Amino acid sequence: MDWDDLKVFLAVARGESLSRAGRVLKRDAATVGRRVSKLEADLGLSLFTKSPQGYALTDAGLRLLSHAERAEQAVMSGVDELAGQSGQLSGQVRIGATDGVASFILPQVCAAIQRDHPELELQIVALPRVINLSKREADMAITVSPPQTGRITVQKITDYNLHLAASHEYLEQAAPLECLADLRNHPVVGYIQDMISYPELDFLEDLGVEKTALASNLVSVQLGLVKQGGGVGVTHDFILPSAPELKRVLTDELSIRRSFYLVRHEGDARMERFARVGEELLCGIRDEVARLEGMVGR
Repeated sequence: MDWDDLKVFLAVARGESLSRAGRVLKRDAATVGRRVSKLEADLGLSLFTKSPQGYALTDAGLRLLSHAERAEQAVMSGVDELAGQSGQLSGQVRIGATDGVASFILPQVCAAIQRDHPELELQIVALPRVINLSKREADMAITVSPPQTGRITVQKITDYNLHLAASHEYLEQAAPLECLADLRNHPVVGYIQDMISYPELDFLEDLGVEKTALASNLVSVQLGLVKQGGGVGVTHDFILPSAPELKRVLTDELSIRRSFYLVRHEGDARMERFARVGEELLCGIRDEVARLEGMVGR
């Protein structure tokens, strides 16, 4: 069995389909299917159960998966070690994140990292749900809730703050807003309740309201709704410098604090590329959140 066989196996195991694996490998699905069939024939074992829903690992496939992932980490570690002799990082790192940090923090941080390492390719995957590291949707993830299971390493990055905010125009025309009880007289902008992936993002209890008048699964869309005078919404303090049309309200009544965490595959934390990018992300996100929050209220 050669390394190319294992790359094909890993792509199918993670993508759970020949077409998704083919896109990762830049090969057509038929070629990927033939490679899988040949690997199974060479081993004399069925590695996948095929169904209309896709390719699922058999018991034999699950046993091979752990060995294949260790081989992958060994190959990548070797490449990183050689590349690291120049002091420059190279290769691809895919970073998964919720859309708030992906839209308003990571662009500045990742641009700075890439300027220092021109051969590095950084990709930001913004999803309004939990990133699946085991399927390699990303190499590392920025989350608001530390996972409790899996072969992963978790590091707290920093705390961040959220407050209620509304547009200046809305506040000039709306009913008085002097305490949280007054929210019953205002439309509230927030998350779609049955699409909240992290319990830390469910703010309705903090607000003392039962439902939102306008909702989205994306922070960027919620921000747009608040900007357009759609109502009052919970907004990240680090977003406010880029939204001068908004004003924080009831800051003495409600202040929410949450945290960002860096989550990585356990083995990847020992690899030069991922270890160094991870550390630069930690410092960069921490500094950028502090910088932007420090601008609020000026």
